[in-house]
Amino acid sequence: MPFHGIMLEKRTRPLGRIDLPVCFGTPSNYRKEVLTFKVVGFKGTYHAILGQSCYAKFMAVPNYSYLKLKMSGPNSIITIEYAEALMEAETLIVNLDRLGSEAPNSKSHAGTFEPIEVVKLIPVDPTYPDNQALRISTTLDIK
Repeated sequence: MPFHGIMLEKRTRPLGRIDLPVCFGTPSNYRKEVLTFKVVGFKGTYHAILGQSCYAKFMAVPNYSYLKLKMSGPNSIITIEYAEALMEAETLIVNLDRLGSEAPNSKSHAGTFEPIEVVKLIPVDPTYPDNQALRISTTLDIK
């Protein structure tokens, strides 16, 4: 089913869905639930949009006037503020940029589909004339 209204004059069908764990709160008072997100093929202002299903699962109450989200936690009420969330997002972006610059060069093998380890070719159907085969690593554990 297509959805729209996220970006002006853009309508799209989801490419798929992904289940991700979402956690709100602090280490001493938090709630964690697995949410299903629809994946779309356009860039937007938001990385994820929490909607009615999120609020229902967390039993959260959004207050749009004060830009706060409140939900019950195991020890007390968890309050998420928009300004606080922005600071956390900026910190996350800085950390991801730093980790990306420290990561080994992943483009050294870009453009090639040759495996790094030794593989064994297993015919999909030996009686079929097109010789399609699976590539199986010879270094996989039995377990």
